[in-house]
Formats: sequence, C-alpha cells, structure tokens
Amino acid sequence: MTVTESTPSVSVPDHIARQVVLPEGHREDEPLFAAYQWLRENAPLAKVHVEGYDPLWLVAKHADIMEIEKQPAVFPSGGGAKPGSHNPILQNQAGDAFTMSLTGGSLRILETVTYLDPPEHTMVRNIAAEWFRPASLKKWEDRIRELAREAIAARLHPGPNDLDIVGDFALSYPLHVIMTLFGVSAEDEPRMMALTQEFFGTTDPEAQRADVTPLSPEAAAQQWSAAIRDFYSYFDALVEARRGEPRDDLASIIANARRPDGELYPKEVAYGWFIAIATAGHDTTSSTLAGILEALAQHPGQFAPVKADPSLIPGLVDEGLRWVSPVKHFVRQASQDYLLRGQQIAEGDRLMLLYQSANRDADVFEAPGEFRLDRKPNRQIAFGYGPHMCIGQHLAKQELRVMLEELLPRLVSLEITGDRKVVQTNFVGGLRRLPMRVELA
Repeated sequence: MTVTESTPSVSVPDHIARQVVLPEGHREDEPLFAAYQWLRENAPLAKVHVEGYDPLWLVAKHADIMEIEKQPAVFPSGGGAKPGSHNPILQNQAGDAFTMSLTGGSLRILETVTYLDPPEHTMVRNIAAEWFRPASLKKWEDRIRELAREAIAARLHPGPNDLDIVGDFALSYPLHVIMTLFGVSAEDEPRMMALTQEFFGTTDPEAQRADVTPLSPEAAAQQWSAAIRDFYSYFDALVEARRGEPRDDLASIIANARRPDGELYPKEVAYGWFIAIATAGHDTTSSTLAGILEALAQHPGQFAPVKADPSLIPGLVDEGLRWVSPVKHFVRQASQDYLLRGQQIAEGDRLMLLYQSANRDADVFEAPGEFRLDRKPNRQIAFGYGPHMCIGQHLAKQELRVMLEELLPRLVSLEITGDRKVVQTNFVGGLRRLPMRVELA
C-alpha cells in the first residue's frame, strides 16, 4: 500500500547496527541475540547506515518478514539481471562493486532462484519442484536411513567418543546424503565440502582461499566469485555427462530441463541449481544437526524424553531449526513506496530480513529464549516464507529426523567439553567447532 503518513523512526545505536550488519558481529551468539532483542523491543523496523554498506532497513519481527516475503512484486529478491538490480545477499559496497565489474553492471552473479522473481522464479523453481515434494521424497527414506547408519558407524563407536561434533560428525552426513541423491561420486565429496565451506565462509578468516586478497574490502566478493567459478568448472562436466547419458537422479532432471519453448535451459541455470543444492542443501542441515546436539547437551531435561519417545523427534527438528536459524538473512528491495509498521519504505529502499531475530520473537513464541522440543505451535521461519521458501525444506527435515531416529536410541549421554566457535558470517552459518563427549551404547 502507498501512503504518505508515517511515524518517526527510532534511531539505532551504531554498535547495535554494526553487531547485526557486519559479519564479525556474528562471531558470538550472546551479543548478537542481545542486539536482535534490542531491535525487536525498541526499533523493530529501522533504517541504519553502517560505514562501507549501503543504507538499509533492519527487519527484526516475524510478522513484518512474513508480510514482505509474501509480496515478491512489492519486495523483489533480485530485480533481474539488468544493471541496477540489487543483491539479495548483503555485501559491502566494495564487494558489490567487484561483482558488477565481473558481470558488466549486474549483481546477479548466479542463475539460481535466490536471484529471481516470479514469473522467472516460478519457471526455474519448477524444474525440480516435483522431486522435492514430500510424496516424492518418501522413496528415498530407506536410502537416507542407510546413510545415517553408515555415518554413525563410521564416526562413532560404543563407549565415549571425544570429538568435534561439527567437523567430525555433523558436516559429513548431510553432504553425503545430498551428493548421493544428486548422483555425484563419493570420491568428489571432499572437493564439494571444501567449496561449500569457502562459498559460505567468505567473511570467515578460517575459510579464506589462498587466491583471495586478505583483509581487502572486496575479499568476500572475490572469494564468492572464485568459489562459483570452481563450482562451474566441476559442474560443467556433470551437465555434459547427464545430457549425454541421463540417469535416474536429480542431476539428470536439472541438466535436461527445458524451457517452455522446448529448448534446453542454458547451462548456467543448471550450474545455479547444482550450486544451490551442493551448498544450501547441506550446510544449513549440518548446522542445524550440530545445534540440536548442542542444545540436547545443554538441556538434559529435553534429552531424556525424546530419547525415550521417538514420536517427539519431528518437534525436536522444528525447534532445532528455530533455535539455530542457519540462514541469517536475505535482502529485499522495495519496488514502490510502502507503509510497514508505521514506517515509510521508499521505492528503492533495501531491507535486511533477520530470520534469527524473527524466530525469537515473543509475539509469536512463548519463552523464545528457551529450547522446547514440545513447542506447539512452532511457527519457525528458518526456511523463509512465501514464494522464496526453501524448496529443500522437506528433504532437510527428513535427513534430520532420520539421523536422530537412528542416533538418539543409542545415545547414553552428551557432554560439551570445550569452547564453541561460530562461523563468522552474517549470511548462512552456525557452529564451526564444538568439542563434545558422545557416549554411545
């Protein structure tokens, strides 16, 4: 709606804005979630300007994010490939400038649904939409269960296991599942793992590539584009192979998809799909799995009931997704003037949707700071909302449920034995390391 009257905006202290916007503000959960809470209570929708970044609105409340997400025409994700389109993933000004130098002025560096809007978004999404529906995924249940059992047997033994629950356990299982269903060779999984960590770790010093200029303002964009280039190089061979000899796998469906005019989609569309599956299809799930195991170790009162009653596991998965919210933000840009929560959004304004904050909103969740596996209803929006809701959400929930069904009955105890470390990113991430002692029956 377009109106002329709005209420004055509350000024956000610079340290709060920097905590939320800057990747380094996401190194520790406690000050980050305190900043989110301050926003929800004092300035749930406020415009900020952090040095080095374009001005943008911080959207901290559940209801506002849902209102934005369900109106892609008013708040588009990418704005197309034309120069002047915005970036749905927040980068600093130097990073956006570097990206545009590679693309001739566009910020659409990938041909994937994240950068698209209806009707183009709908067509590209529909390439694999049927494969990701719950009814279609049922046929993979037994295979996913086999992979879960193999992961437990390969990485845990009866008795106490001292390990990093992230790197030694949680990271590998979702990647192996998605690569298996995708049709990628197991021997190529280490390369996929490395590229995924580089892709989502663009602002984390521990994940920085050797060919990226350290500490430069455009370093994150350099790494992002370099990882994409390496993905393209790998997936080009996969596209050619599946077009030459299609198989009964997801890669063949994508590689051989055709446009409404009957022509094959350009290879770049297949690359975009493959990158989305290889990255978001595994990293978000592994972050959530690690976060669930950490939460169970911290809340033994939650561990005992779910261990005794597997019917509670789906609720545990939903609460784990709310608790971790591994996708921290996406950015939308207003295509017209719009009044939201009494604030006048102007055409061209950018909005940073804070999913982690929304999933701790007291207007939606009772005692949002408590981990409750029996939370009902659980209106978590870890997968987003509206047309851009994650297409892989049902597969992610299936992977998590199956792993927990296999693991929890054998778990005797979980104990955190060292300091946690979080990936330094404001986009997609969670735990990087968490030493634990896992005792298995």
